[in-house]
Amino acid sequence: RRLYFDTHALVCLLEEKGFTTQQSEVIVSALVKIMNTNLDMIYKDMVTKVQQEIALQQVMSHIAGVKKDMIILEKSEFSALRAENEKIKLELQQIKKQVTDEITKVHADNKLNLNLEKSRVKELHAQQDRALTQTDRKIDTEVADLKTMLESHKLDNIKYLAGSVFTCLTVALGFYRLWI
Repeated sequence: RRLYFDTHALVCLLEEKGFTTQQSEVIVSALVKIMNTNLDMIYKDMVTKVQQEIALQQVMSHIAGVKKDMIILEKSEFSALRAENEKIKLELQQIKKQVTDEITKVHADNKLNLNLEKSRVKELHAQQDRALTQTDRKIDTEVADLKTMLESHKLDNIKYLAGSVFTCLTVALGFYRLWI
């Protein structure tokens, strides 16, 4: 089965937009599965060219038989054949309507599946954004705590340094006084 888009290019595009390789491959894999499922559903309702030709040949042979019967029965049952012909036309119109309804249903199912996948991707993206925001907040809090701790230690060091300088100065002045 052929894919009508470049899956590798889509993976690369998703990676450029911030997804990881694994996330990108999972999304592309999901899209391919959805497309294959939808194509399977569509192919179930379709006929092959051979089947169509067989049906056409059957219809043509049926028409030929009807023409022959019409010539034979033209005088006696022509009005009955017309009524039967109208009935067949109505049945064909009903079948055509059913086929159209089925195609519409498959189209709606495909659209719904794509919308569901879009909403899932958006929700995943929103969850990642929330987790990233929480991580940023935690980092900012930790940085602020570290800055506060650094300032506290800096003030303690200044106090000890000032105390040490004054103590050394006092000791030096004491020695100076003793020698003089």
